[in-house]
Amino acid sequence: MAGQISGQMTAGGGAQGGDFFLCDIFDAIPKNDLASMEHPLFSLGTRPDRRILNYEHNGAEITVVPSVKGLATIHDKDILIFCISQLMAAVNAGRQVSRTLHLTAHDLLVATNRETSGDAYRRLREAFERLAGTRITTNIVTGGQEVTSGFGLIESWEIVRKARGGRMVNVVVTLSEWIYRAVLSKSVLTLSRDYFRLRKPLERRIYELARKHCGRQDSWQISVEVLLKKSGSASPRRVFRKMLRDMIAAQPLPDYAMEELPGDLIRFSQKHAVLDNSQRPPVLSARTLEQARSLIPGVDVYALEADWRTMWVRSGAPRLRRPDAAFLGWVRKRAAE
Repeated sequence: MAGQISGQMTAGGGAQGGDFFLCDIFDAIPKNDLASMEHPLFSLGTRPDRRILNYEHNGAEITVVPSVKGLATIHDKDILIFCISQLMAAVNAGRQVSRTLHLTAHDLLVATNRETSGDAYRRLREAFERLAGTRITTNIVTGGQEVTSGFGLIESWEIVRKARGGRMVNVVVTLSEWIYRAVLSKSVLTLSRDYFRLRKPLERRIYELARKHCGRQDSWQISVEVLLKKSGSASPRRVFRKMLRDMIAAQPLPDYAMEELPGDLIRFSQKHAVLDNSQRPPVLSARTLEQARSLIPGVDVYALEADWRTMWVRSGAPRLRRPDAAFLGWVRKRAAE
């Protein structure tokens, strides 16, 4: 079943009389909202963090207040990324959406590269609790609106079906209006699928900043002092600098290489060269995308297209005489794997 479903939910609970969006898009492209990539809204701690965070930069003001469960962490953010990715895939496909989403816990765990053990479901429940309990007051603009307001990262969540052992199966999540405005205005950026393979919180946060500020530029540089502030790390500067140097040695970030420059600066540069105008990605027809959808039913064809274009770039961006045929051949091969 696809699209927006109206009416009351069946026994087991859930929002009554409201509409919700069913998360049913396989392989949706990971998307993140611009505001939370730019500003530190999430804890980088691995233990319960009950600090009240205050941040101000270039006119943006944020106060983040934890619940008794602690602040929402950057790993908890996977839930928001999953929801935003599903909604954006639906918007791009012309489907109706709602800020209340009906999702399958197993799909969320798989999409965000998590194990599906019983302990993983327990941690997922704790993440929902922290996201709903963390309160944010900010004047950050989303969807072209600057409104100083307080809200939770998610407005509510509810387990609507459990397995026999008590493990959550289906969950209803209502996003905050603040996050939902970002989706409707398409104030989002695509993330590398390898983002979910980054296990260290600081690596995730640094990748977000590189993706937001470097984007498709050849490079971007920033002082260690400002990077520390924008990261939201609670480490002293000397410790933070050591962690950056460890990252420079390991180069764990998808898409971006890091290097230290004189003057206490860090530069981020593209691991794969940005295309010039003579290497524009092949344009695929709408009919070709529909054919791809029929070859792998339920797939996000825009995700397939993005993966194919990435493969095309990494193979040297060769000139294609028949890009539609090349793409469909690649899709058929992938469907057979």
